[in-house]
This record gives sequence, C-alpha cells and structure tokens, in this order.
Amino acid sequence: MKIIVAIVGEFKAKTYLCDNIHLHQATMSTEPAKKYWALAPFTFIYKIVTGMRNKLFDWKILPSEEFDIPVISVGNLTVGGTGKTPHTEYLINLLKDKYKVALLSRGYKRKSKGFRLATSVSTAKEIGDEPYQIKAKYPNIHVAVDADRRHGIHSLCERDVSKDVEVILLDDAFQHRYVTPGINIVLMDYNRPIYEDAMMPTGMLREPTSSLHRAHAIIVTKCPEDIKPIDFRVVSKHLDLRPYQRLYFTTFSYGDMRAFHTPHTTRALATLSEHTHILLITGIASAAPLVEKLREHTGHIIHMEYGDHHNFTHAELQAMCKTYAAIDATDKLIITTEKDAARLSAYTLDDTITKNLYILPIKVEFLQEQQQSFDNYITDYVSKNSRNRILH
Repeated sequence: MKIIVAIVGEFKAKTYLCDNIHLHQATMSTEPAKKYWALAPFTFIYKIVTGMRNKLFDWKILPSEEFDIPVISVGNLTVGGTGKTPHTEYLINLLKDKYKVALLSRGYKRKSKGFRLATSVSTAKEIGDEPYQIKAKYPNIHVAVDADRRHGIHSLCERDVSKDVEVILLDDAFQHRYVTPGINIVLMDYNRPIYEDAMMPTGMLREPTSSLHRAHAIIVTKCPEDIKPIDFRVVSKHLDLRPYQRLYFTTFSYGDMRAFHTPHTTRALATLSEHTHILLITGIASAAPLVEKLREHTGHIIHMEYGDHHNFTHAELQAMCKTYAAIDATDKLIITTEKDAARLSAYTLDDTITKNLYILPIKVEFLQEQQQSFDNYITDYVSKNSRNRILH
C-alpha cells in the first residue's frame, strides 16, 4: 500500500506542476474536484489492500490498543486540506486551561526519526512544520512526534518530563488503527465532500466512505458563512450517519495579521483596500478560502503557490524577493499562513521578506449555534475518563 501511495504522490506532484502556474494572479476556481481516471487500475488495487487491512483490524487479527487516558483523534478520509491544524488548535484552547494537554503527531516531512518530544529550541526540520507551529503557539503543552502513535502515547505517559499528561490529541490518526481513541473526529471539506470523491489515486480518498462508521463526530469544515439550512440537510442526508454519530459544521474566521519579524506588531484585515497590493505565499493543501477572504479587500493579489508542506529552495526565496520588489505600489505587503511561516523560520531570509511579511492566523467558528454542544461533548468525555477525574 505504501508503494502505491508513493507512486500516486509522485504522479500528482508532477501533474500539479503542469496544471498550476507557479506565479499567477489569484482567482477563485469553481471547477469540480479533479479525478485522475487514468489511474483507476491502481485504485482497484489500493481499495483491495485498504479494505483487507481494515478487515484485519475489525476481526481483531491486527491489534488496536486502548489507553486509560483520554485520547482524541482528529483526522480525515481525504488527503490533506480539511483544516486539521486549526481544529486541533481549537481543542487545545478548549482544554489547556483545565488539563495538561499533549499533542502527538507523525511530524510529516521531518528530518528526524522515532519519538521526539518538542522543546523550546526544536526546529520545524526536526519535528515538522505543524508540530513546530503548535509548540511555538502553545509552549505550555507537550508536543511530540512519532510515526508509531501507540509507541508515542506510551512514551508520553512514561517519560518524567511529560508524565503529567491528562489528555492526548492525535493529529491525522484516523487511519492509524493500532490506537483506539476515545473520540474519533473526522473532518470533511464542504467544498470537496467525500460522497462526491473517489478512492486514491483516482480521487483523494484514503479509505472508502463506509469507513466513516468508525468516527464518533464528523465536522464539515470550510463552510461559507452564509450557508443555508437546506445545505445542512443535504449534507446530513448524503452522509447517512448512524445514531451514535454527531455532525457539526464550521467555518474559518481570520484574525489580525502579525508581523513576522515583530510578532507584537499587527495589522487588521480591514486596513487593506483596493490600493493594497499583496504577494501571497502558500504551501498548503487548499489556499482557496484564504484567497477568497483577501479578495474581499483587494483585487491586487499575486499568489506564489507551492505544494503542501513545501520546503523552499534558495532560488524560490530569491524569486519571492524579486517578485515583491517588482510590485509598483505604495501600500504592499507579503502575506503567508502560520504553517508556512513555521517553515520559513528555518531559513535565513532576506530583509525584503522579513520586514514586509505578515502572518494571517485562522480561527475555527461553529455554525448553527453548535459550539456549546461540541465543547460539552469534548469536556464531558475528558472529565469522565481522566486519570485524575476525582480532582476535576
């Protein structure tokens, strides 16, 4: 299965470079999600392998371990782009003032191996860009990386430096079935619903939609703020959830931009105008919502778009400087995401970038007045299953 995924990743990376202009005027696309029908034979093989693996877990032939500590998994059925990091940060904010929280991630594209517990001096190359971003943002929680989530949980609970952990959040672990979480949260992008997608490599599904039965909660992410009640009902009908499953809808809101070189310096999105020119730099799975938000303020956006978790080269950093310098405007700035800023911090950047770069943070907001219901669902589970529940 890993070989198939590697082939798929290489093919889609090359296709991405052919289908997307690296530097372009940012526009919104309303085209349906692309499917790679030429790869359909591989989909048949991948579906068999994935289905057999899941059956081995269902039949208890492959072991899945439960823990005497609250474990919450945030994952998805698709490859990237559903908003796992903002939703994980929502959970951290919800729990961190009452419990000692730990985040366990695979640490995608990190240069290290095995279990690593992040410290104040850990780098994005050592632990991965998303764990680095979260550790920098929440220095008082434990952040660890380990491809083997089961081993990672044991390591967190047994090490002297982190044995005070009371709840563990698993990042992107829905397919890691060697661990049985207390709550399995699956995210689905409103703009690319799983019931309209296809299995890899034809589409972006890691598993068939039938695997959704393992989820306790499904969150439909990136919904438009003006979504209509009929849209909620349509999505709910298509997902055909079971009685024990909960369905939530969220959207993204954007905070004030923070200056890269002086984090206490901020600039509100409202200060952007039709006279503002933006160089947008992204290396994320889906930048469309961000582009749409910025276009509410200005039509002058040049988007340098890279693949998800992209590691920048020296030539690309120089191209950013030249592109920004060529923008003929008095009010101009560079904007990037928190995840991209985490990777950019690992490089020695030209003053042109550092002095003009702003980070735009994302925040999750629940729709349909569902926030209190979700918060209660999570906190009730943690309080009832905490090893220190008597104290709480």
